[in-house]
Amino acid sequence: MSEFWLISAPGDKENLQALERLNTVTSKSNLSYNTKFAIPDFKVGTLDSLVGLSDELGKLDAFAESLIKRMAQSVVEVLEDSKGKVQENLLANGGLKEKMKCLKIDLTSFVTHFEWDMAKYPAKQPLAGVVDTLAKQLAQIEADLKSRTATYSALKTTLENLEKKSMGNLFTRTLSDIVCKEDFVLDSEYLITLLVIVPKPSYSQWQKTYESLSDMVVPRSTKLIAEDGEGGLFTVTLFRKVIDDFKVKAKENKFTVREFYYDETEIKREREEMSRLLSDKKQQYQTSCVALKKGSTTFPDHKVKGPLLRWLKVNFSEAFIAWIHIKALRVFVESVLRYGLPVNFQAVLLQPHKKSATKRLREVLNSVFRHLDQVAAASLLDASVEIPGLQLSNQDYFPYVYFHIDLGLLD
Repeated sequence: MSEFWLISAPGDKENLQALERLNTVTSKSNLSYNTKFAIPDFKVGTLDSLVGLSDELGKLDAFAESLIKRMAQSVVEVLEDSKGKVQENLLANGGLKEKMKCLKIDLTSFVTHFEWDMAKYPAKQPLAGVVDTLAKQLAQIEADLKSRTATYSALKTTLENLEKKSMGNLFTRTLSDIVCKEDFVLDSEYLITLLVIVPKPSYSQWQKTYESLSDMVVPRSTKLIAEDGEGGLFTVTLFRKVIDDFKVKAKENKFTVREFYYDETEIKREREEMSRLLSDKKQQYQTSCVALKKGSTTFPDHKVKGPLLRWLKVNFSEAFIAWIHIKALRVFVESVLRYGLPVNFQAVLLQPHKKSATKRLREVLNSVFRHLDQVAAASLLDASVEIPGLQLSNQDYFPYVYFHIDLGLLD
């Protein structure tokens, strides 16, 4: 499962024994995998300040989770046809033991081996300062995310609109990638080449009648240059003075003159724009592969990640690491508020083995720690309170400190 329960209980002898009982029961019943969750000793300050921080951290927690989910979704959108590679781009790098800082750490391993990053978030500074550092870091990442994804979305929309123009039927699609200079009579004072859309069943009729649809049509001047499922695009050359008459006669015979006049400069501009946008999207925003060749030998492809994907990878990791640090801060603050001073508690991370076991796991927890709050424990005996897989709201209360971590960021 990608779900974790982060709990804490007082660190006195009685509750440490309760934690041992919890480990024994959950292990024997195969309910969860439990590990200690190390949290440093912070400067507590006043209890009033902790109450304010508790509320602020709750909001920051929700913001951080929303942010990393949006970033994960952005990775999905950028990878497009390579969605099977999404998870390898959602990693948490650094923040663990020094020898592991350069490794690519999956999210579950990061959470289960969590260590507070003293260099980035010094525990000796006041708690409010640590929270402020985290808040500013996440706010900057969100601002950058909005800017970068807006640029990407604008590029994608423009490209999609151009692609739609190139994929429509002969009546609507752009013709810049179909026609060529040789299809037209150009720079003539008297002659002009028109494009006519002819239904497929009428090809024979067109060939027999196009020269007589109007006066001054150049004989044998028609040529089929493109087809779609419904018809074909033919050229025909005639004198400029009979254009209007030819259009009327063509319409009467269910032939459609496509309003198009060959402009080499405009066609070149449109082709270059399409090429540039495709190049920008592929090279700047998506993962591409570059084959390195040496003589007749081709080496394995090397992945080249565009700036947006590289930025998402780096900053998803930063935001995720910040999020788990916020969880640690919430456990610390709530434990001090719940269990009092001096600071003495033990935090434990539980990973339920399967969703069907969550109800039983909750019952075991309530049984082991009911002595911490008899009233709260009694109110939780009603089975209807616990629904497997449900993320608890802020109003839910347990005899022990509890926070939920869900790594199913794409669910």
